[in-house]
Amino acid sequence: MRVYMDNAATTRVTEPVFEAMKPYFCEVYGNPSSVHQFGREAHEALDKARGQVARALNANPEEIYFTGCGTEADNWAIRGAALQLSGKGKHIITSAIEHHAVLHACEQLEKEGFEVTYLPVDEYGLVSPESLEAALRPDTVLVTIMLANNEIGTVEPIAELAKIAKAHGALFHTDAVQAVGHIPVDVKALGVDMLSLSGHKFHAPKGIGALYIRKGVRIRSFMLGGAQERKQRAGTENLASIVGLGAALEIAVQNMDEVSKKVAAMRDRLIARLLAEIPYTRLNGHPTKRLPGNANLCFRFIEGEGLLLLLDFKGIAGSSGSACTSGSLDPSHVLLAIGLPHEIAHGSLRLSLSEENTMEEVDYAADALVGIVRRLRDMSPLYEEFLKERGA
Repeated sequence: MRVYMDNAATTRVTEPVFEAMKPYFCEVYGNPSSVHQFGREAHEALDKARGQVARALNANPEEIYFTGCGTEADNWAIRGAALQLSGKGKHIITSAIEHHAVLHACEQLEKEGFEVTYLPVDEYGLVSPESLEAALRPDTVLVTIMLANNEIGTVEPIAELAKIAKAHGALFHTDAVQAVGHIPVDVKALGVDMLSLSGHKFHAPKGIGALYIRKGVRIRSFMLGGAQERKQRAGTENLASIVGLGAALEIAVQNMDEVSKKVAAMRDRLIARLLAEIPYTRLNGHPTKRLPGNANLCFRFIEGEGLLLLLDFKGIAGSSGSACTSGSLDPSHVLLAIGLPHEIAHGSLRLSLSEENTMEEVDYAADALVGIVRRLRDMSPLYEEFLKERGA
């Protein structure tokens, strides 16, 4: 059996999305910026997709800007806002558990003279409104905190945090790459100024994302060289992928209630079985304020890399931490931030589900993990020492 449980890393392009994209490779191939009929046909498709994304977020179409990915959207929002507002202040606030697209953008700005405050999180990965309130200063120009964490799935209280930031005159950006398409995301209800998303997290193709910029907010352009995206993001639009993004997000929003219930039920069964059947296991992230498809656990006395290899032999795809840093041997910065010691953080596993998974696959993965963890612990000197200390 082949079981794909790495949907937080990327998702399959579904047939309806692929069918929506197909005409824009070989039939409707004009440049959307061209004034002739071919260009106008392409521009109509661009406008339709922009409207689909806007409706999904409760935004206006003119507030949606297409990008090459979620990482670009994060970088544009953070660097664009910081550089635009540098005359007012050079203080930025973020959290310790952000995706590296945000953390590295902030670290680069530090090298350019900005000061960045990294807010701590609690044992579940939640940012407290009180810590944000205490960190805000007169020269704070931007707060950037993710809507949902890519590793542990915790959903942050963004509406409350954004309200605090705006009361102090700071712009608020949220990286919603893991949230959009999976939980309701309403930019007006959240009160954010900017929001990043990425298509391949909800069955659109890779290489396409979007940035919501609230009307009236001015940030520095990130890509130069053309007048695309209302002169804000240069480069000929990736039309087929933009069409796929719009179609996928429209489908995701239409089916969200039904899909979320199904996926959460599978997640809960998986978590319950692993916690009950494998001793010395802990769930990472908030038990209830989490994404419907995210199950992140630590198994003491073993390494996550060994887990992944043996799962792969069983045909099961998972992840140890974030897929973007899975080549690193360092423990996850997210797990360290929630207070886990290195030796426990090393034994982490993220299984992320979609509506295409089944309960049969959940049970197959749980059964496999019970045997794999037992096998790895039997080879672990740490486990052997632990048992001796307990007199087992």
